Amino acid sequence: MSDPTHLPLLQLRGISKSFPGVKALAEVDFTVRRGEVHALMGENGAGKSTLIKVLTGVYQRDGGSALFDAHDINPKTPQDAQRIGISTVYQEVNLIPHLSVAENICLGRQRSKFGFLNWREIRRRAEKAMARLGIAVDVAETVANCSIAIQQLVAIARALDIDAKLLILDEPTSSLDEKEVERLFGVMRKLKDEGLGIVFVTHFLDQVYAVSDRITVLRNGNFVGEYEAASLPRIELISKMMGKELSEADFKAADRKEHQRGETPLLHLENVGRRGSLKPLNLEIFEGEVLGLSGLLGSGRTETARLLFGVDQPDSGTTRLDGNPIKLKSPRQAMERKFGFCPEDRKTEAIIPNLSVRENIVLALQVNQGWMRYVSRAKQNELADKFIKALNIKTPHAEQPIRLLSGGNQQKVILARWLASHPRLLILDEPTRGIDVGAKLEIEKLVASLAGEGMAILFISSDLEEMVRNSHRVVVLRDRKKVCELQGGEISESAIMHAIAKAES
Repeated sequence: MSDPTHLPLLQLRGISKSFPGVKALAEVDFTVRRGEVHALMGENGAGKSTLIKVLTGVYQRDGGSALFDAHDINPKTPQDAQRIGISTVYQEVNLIPHLSVAENICLGRQRSKFGFLNWREIRRRAEKAMARLGIAVDVAETVANCSIAIQQLVAIARALDIDAKLLILDEPTSSLDEKEVERLFGVMRKLKDEGLGIVFVTHFLDQVYAVSDRITVLRNGNFVGEYEAASLPRIELISKMMGKELSEADFKAADRKEHQRGETPLLHLENVGRRGSLKPLNLEIFEGEVLGLSGLLGSGRTETARLLFGVDQPDSGTTRLDGNPIKLKSPRQAMERKFGFCPEDRKTEAIIPNLSVRENIVLALQVNQGWMRYVSRAKQNELADKFIKALNIKTPHAEQPIRLLSGGNQQKVILARWLASHPRLLILDEPTRGIDVGAKLEIEKLVASLAGEGMAILFISSDLEEMVRNSHRVVVLRDRKKVCELQGGEISESAIMHAIAKAES
């Protein structure tokens, strides 16, 4: 009989999973060996989260097989997965803040005698769990008083308390600074040396290459391949994730459209950053141009947009509007300065689903005027009719609830909302994601037209063709910092991909 320790720890073969109208996973393979860190890579919608949820019993697979520690498995719940030795630590740390470190580590697994908890045993187990990670911490301390980095390590200690053999870390570094990340990596290397298999899900390329032994790439629910990290150049990883093969044609300079931009910046950011979110950034945005903001998911694109619109506040640097320093402490203050923001997640952050198309369109204008200066119903009807026609919004009438519209038409309504308030700066975060080709082209034409009329537009997109097609300048971000700025004939898919993939010198 063969020794199971010589077999892979985890073998998923032909895993399929469908939801109504969506093939989330199509015969995906995934193999994790003992004593390795295996990065699971792919852009948004690639199938990473679905694969993890199938593995951990959140979803039931439609097809395929799963071997764990040489045994067939088919966990029905996350508890089933934990019982066989599979633990997951999610991006949002799932701890109870008002309980101690020790209580969080042992929660639900405390031993009792005659109905009383053995607190000495709980503390001993917690101290042993943290010592295994090489972390000295007072286990009696309340979790709420610990740093995010320590909370992340407490979550890992809790996951290992069940004698886990496979540890899944889903975006564990998203809220950590560089020193905290290196501390976490030290823990991961220690656990790897103990023989654990670790699945590492992240969008930070530098971190992937710093700690991973192998990389599996998914794209659009399909298995692209498994690679040795040391043998896979970054530019090839980017190509495989995006489905874009480089050729000589990619290096040819694109003809940039002529445009008349302002002589001085509308908005100037000097060393503007936010700890754990965005490293100090220098950025200029001019009226009359489309400034593209490119980078992989997690590179800092949306974080930049949130800082510009006052959703988050920077803790370093200076922002100037028309040469004058400003501090935006809320979106309301950004709107008062004629800024508009179409967020990436329109369904949860933009549309008011039960309000009509008309009500959604006039919302920003009404907020700008204040509730004491009510926009008359006649004016509302006029604006709604105007933008329904101008943007070709497909709706039976202006009173249709926006939730009944297609994604592309919902996006047009959100654009109409901001156009009605006459913004000077319009921030568009993935404005064409999830919409059909026709609606996408209409929005792109609108963006070009608005820039031609003098509006400043910050255009964020993960679609490189779209970025090249629409931008007059492109700023490239990687791992939350600016790494490159391209303009005119320098802008190409290849140049952006190389900037994203280029290792730090």
